[in-house]
Amino acid sequence: MNRLVLWNVDLTLVDVSIVTRDAYADAFRQVTGRPLVKLTQHNGRPDSEIVFETLAINGVAATDEDLPRFLDALAASFAARRKRLAKEGRALPGAKDALKAVSRLDGTVQSVLTGTIRSNAVRKLAAFGLDKYVDVEVGGYGEEVYPKATLLQVAQGRAARRHGAAFDGSNTVLVGDSARDVQAAKIAGAAMIAVATGRTLASELREEGADVVLPDLCDPARLVEAVTRLTSPARTG
Repeated sequence: MNRLVLWNVDLTLVDVSIVTRDAYADAFRQVTGRPLVKLTQHNGRPDSEIVFETLAINGVAATDEDLPRFLDALAASFAARRKRLAKEGRALPGAKDALKAVSRLDGTVQSVLTGTIRSNAVRKLAAFGLDKYVDVEVGGYGEEVYPKATLLQVAQGRAARRHGAAFDGSNTVLVGDSARDVQAAKIAGAAMIAVATGRTLASELREEGADVVLPDLCDPARLVEAVTRLTSPARTG
């Protein structure tokens, strides 16, 4: 193994926003006994951060116990809605072919680096048959209270232990759609392929410093070329 490709999930590979919002509202009601009035924008942030802000903007003084309680409720609420994912959500155009194409690259490990908690991330991918292309054991997830750049390095360490290979900035690529994804890759020293399928414009992704910006995942050959080039020994800056 000589290459690690980490994928963001929401708005990079799938869009299940309606189900996610409903699950958050249900989890909030379970934890607080009140209806959810306001839900903060996700924008590439981890669930652990979104939970605290959601409680705050709805006038709830959070305690240390609230995060694990909320995340457990969120997992249960999402699981209860799993049959709605394929009906009300979608895999983004080209997502399956992109994952499949990258999986054919010799020596490549694919996993996820997502703000979504692990159980929900796996359900999102499985709803569209995308989970079989990634090693979910070595990813980074939203219940882990780390900045995303640190979480990327955690994922590298997990991949190294599981696959017996060294993964660092020279052979790691993050594929994501948000400015936060780009920032995390830059801080961690990894390469960044940004796709303009989320809420961040292509021009903003370039300004943040993405190595490659694609309009979507509909050209697997272009994606594979970028992954190969960015993880080659001759890669520069």
